[in-house]
Amino acid sequence: MTADRLADLERRVEQLEQRLAAAPAVADPAVAPAATGTGTVRYSGEVALHGEVRWTIEYDAGAALALDDEPRTAVLAALGHPVRVRIVRGLLHGPRGTAGLTEVAELASTGQLYHHLRALTHAGVVEQDGRGSYRIAPRAVVPVLVLLTAAADLGGQLGS
Repeated sequence: MTADRLADLERRVEQLEQRLAAAPAVADPAVAPAATGTGTVRYSGEVALHGEVRWTIEYDAGAALALDDEPRTAVLAALGHPVRVRIVRGLLHGPRGTAGLTEVAELASTGQLYHHLRALTHAGVVEQDGRGSYRIAPRAVVPVLVLLTAAADLGGQLGS
């Protein structure tokens, strides 16, 4: 197999993976939360940053309050550090290797970078691709943007 054919296949597989990951979430009635009568929370987005991503989720508000706290606090903790937010903002523009991430994050060493990447990968926000660079997990693009936008709103950055 020639290098050009292999590169073309890798590109096509990556495009298919992005399309699959970007498919809207469809609730399975067998695992859908029971309605509590407290209302519904929903968010969605369609973004084209480093690929086309669409995401829609709708969830019962009472069921959302009843979810286990550990997974969501891990995500909030991972995004609760200015260096990690700089890493995420950089990756939302496209995959990067460690040198690019060290620069974007304004860090002095890759050791510091790996410390922050560990928290982001543990939380499912960032993943390493097969070529040694890092990216935002396609299924996390819109939820991460929603979290950053909601935090900006709560912080008074968006106005009324």
